[in-house]
Amino acid sequence: MGLINIRLGDYIERSTINNKDLKYGVDLIVGVNSQGVFATPKGNTDGVDLKPYKIVENGAFVYNPTRLELGSIAYRTEGLCIVSHLYMVFYLTDEGKKIIDPMWLYIYFRRSEFCREVKFRNFGSQRPEFNFNDMSDIIIPLPNIEIQKKYVDVYNAMIENQKSYERGLDDLKLVCDAYIEDLRRKLPCDIIGNYVHQYNEKNNNGEITLEQGININKRFINPQRTNDNFYGRKIVRTGQIAYCTQLNNENIAVALRTGPDCIVSNVYDVIEFNENSGLIPEYLMLWLARAEFGRFVYWASQGTSYEFLAYDNLANYKIPVPDYEVQKSIVGIYNIYNERREIN
Repeated sequence: MGLINIRLGDYIERSTINNKDLKYGVDLIVGVNSQGVFATPKGNTDGVDLKPYKIVENGAFVYNPTRLELGSIAYRTEGLCIVSHLYMVFYLTDEGKKIIDPMWLYIYFRRSEFCREVKFRNFGSQRPEFNFNDMSDIIIPLPNIEIQKKYVDVYNAMIENQKSYERGLDDLKLVCDAYIEDLRRKLPCDIIGNYVHQYNEKNNNGEITLEQGININKRFINPQRTNDNFYGRKIVRTGQIAYCTQLNNENIAVALRTGPDCIVSNVYDVIEFNENSGLIPEYLMLWLARAEFGRFVYWASQGTSYEFLAYDNLANYKIPVPDYEVQKSIVGIYNIYNERREIN
């Protein structure tokens, strides 16, 4: 049997049942992230009026109408919860359950093609919001339900394999972190300023046109905004470390440059390693990626409306510096972890 095209709205029904009786408390509040899973909200929920919060039970699809193009839709299987009144909640109708496997539909929603369709339908709106009528108008090419179930079985098997792989990743990271903590206990610590220095080369001739930024995940990325004026930007050479001097709480944007030379905004500082310093760049980056370094820079930063981290303050951060071979071993473990994380 081939595919049939269905209008989704003919097989789903919206739910607006809310928590007006205050039967459910803040412990049941969740949101939906861009990974398509339910997550505890980061904001403070003290004193929040829970009456308008929508009740979600197993079998519900929940999505953020202003972030659907980013993948913010989830399928509930973990029991009752409540979500913000801004979310859309819907269920398959009895007729819908006969021809649509809910997990297959969730997989369909999570595809990048669906996100692009949402973005296309939202194009031109000042505040794109994919409401329930928009969702209802979606046309889906639907295989028969037995074929859907086979896709779901494959998907679930892949998820289980991935979870097993992730557990191995956690073990590998634990080894790396334990090794580092053991070094701190056994070796004296030295300020990193004895091994590196500030680097301030400008792109005055416009030779380099590859512009980059750094995110809080410690990676170089394409900047969200650029004015195509590459002159006067700071140059980051391969093997150097750059960081954003303006802080986002403890989430410092810092990364080791392993790709080709690039330029960054002048709000960044660049660090170069002293000749024959004996400090491996990847080893230092291990320390700069730790949460404790984030706490240090937040403490060492200066400012009022915005916090800024001066190089002189960063240079006072202390780490244990073992011999080259020990550093190399730790970096090797960490590189394996990163490679497997990318595979995952």
